[in-house]
Amino acid sequence: MFKTLRDAFSIPEIRKKILYTLLMLLVFRLGSAVCVPFLDTATVSEWMESNATGGNFLEYLNIITGGALSQATVFSLSITPYINASIIMQLLTYAIPPLERMRDEGEEGQKKLNRITAAVSLALSAFMSFAYYLTLKNSMDAVVDGGSTGANVFIAFVIIISFVAGTSIVVWMGNRINDKGIGNGISMLLFAGILARFPVMAGTMGELIVNNPQRYFFETLGVLVLFIVMIAFIVFMNAAERRIPIQYAKRVVGRKQYGGQSTHIPVKVCMSGVMPIIFAMSFMSLPSTVELFKPTYDDPSTWGQKFYNGFINFFNTQSLSYAILYFILIIAFNYFYVSMQYNPVEMANNLRQNNGGIPGIRPGKPTSDYIQRVLSKITLVGAFFLGLIAVFPIAMTWMDGNLSSLAMGGTTILIVVSVALETVRTLESEMMMRHHKGFLE
Repeated sequence: MFKTLRDAFSIPEIRKKILYTLLMLLVFRLGSAVCVPFLDTATVSEWMESNATGGNFLEYLNIITGGALSQATVFSLSITPYINASIIMQLLTYAIPPLERMRDEGEEGQKKLNRITAAVSLALSAFMSFAYYLTLKNSMDAVVDGGSTGANVFIAFVIIISFVAGTSIVVWMGNRINDKGIGNGISMLLFAGILARFPVMAGTMGELIVNNPQRYFFETLGVLVLFIVMIAFIVFMNAAERRIPIQYAKRVVGRKQYGGQSTHIPVKVCMSGVMPIIFAMSFMSLPSTVELFKPTYDDPSTWGQKFYNGFINFFNTQSLSYAILYFILIIAFNYFYVSMQYNPVEMANNLRQNNGGIPGIRPGKPTSDYIQRVLSKITLVGAFFLGLIAVFPIAMTWMDGNLSSLAMGGTTILIVVSVALETVRTLESEMMMRHHKGFLE
């Protein structure tokens, strides 16, 4: 491994890409410490510490941004607007025919889609910046009073434009990593933001050990072992795939024979990645997030208030109902996402047009039905895998409420491991292109 790293740094092209990526990640972390003017950051941190807990949407955003949201820095929104814009565009590509045709145009069509995604990301960042400003002003009372209407308008403009500019800079850095660095730029920034929260979680566990060593020393060791097992399980599932055998027919042209090869279609077990978890988490955390901004009523005896309290308690991250519904939604969103990515009818038609087929299965509809059955089974296995990864840390909080800071542990580890594996594969391909021993050998 160390020899491979030394060989990688001995190649000027790879060394430049690695150093450029590290430089962008360093700038990203430095930007996450630059505070926005006219804000009381101590008030923001105190409010977020007491409200962004229990797995609600604010805690999810805070972890994704590497804690920048709770510090009200320039990179508070980080890449979340761009991720949301990418998800929206991916869904619209399958729903709007012009966007679908644009996607099928190849590289030029992809460039057009990227420009549209950037525009949607800018609009979302402006909306999210305004919403965050209102939260800072009304819920946190962390915005400095200018003393007059004109001054307050100027302060609001500076705060909102700072958040928008921060998001634009982060997206720009991600694109630069794509062009001149190693790996996917947006994924690398997301990776860096999540890793920045790990020391905070480690500090929480260390504080628990200091306060109660007899209990939390062995409990912390158990948590570490479980997370190591979880990482190994994620690596195994990321590499797992179902191979559908393909046989191409032989063709004789003159004295030469073409075709007749045997190959396979690899179908990954975890083909949708972390997207179903993000969809389900956004849906499940919405009620608890709305609850943060709703005034509390002193009279809980009314029928409407009882119904509302029951509804909010149903979506409490500590409840069994939340875990069950969360698990079911992950399975449903996984099927939905896979159905958009794979079209069995199109795959069957492509096989028939290329004189290929699945041994023992007739071309046409029987082939598409067979592929659909395989996809359904594989999708179910992948969905249960994602559900277990997402729900397991929630079960940890049932055993000990002090471990609530690890409520996002499964999801964040899945993202970190997936990005790390993707980056290693990129480095592997760079090394193999230059006839060097790869990282995975």
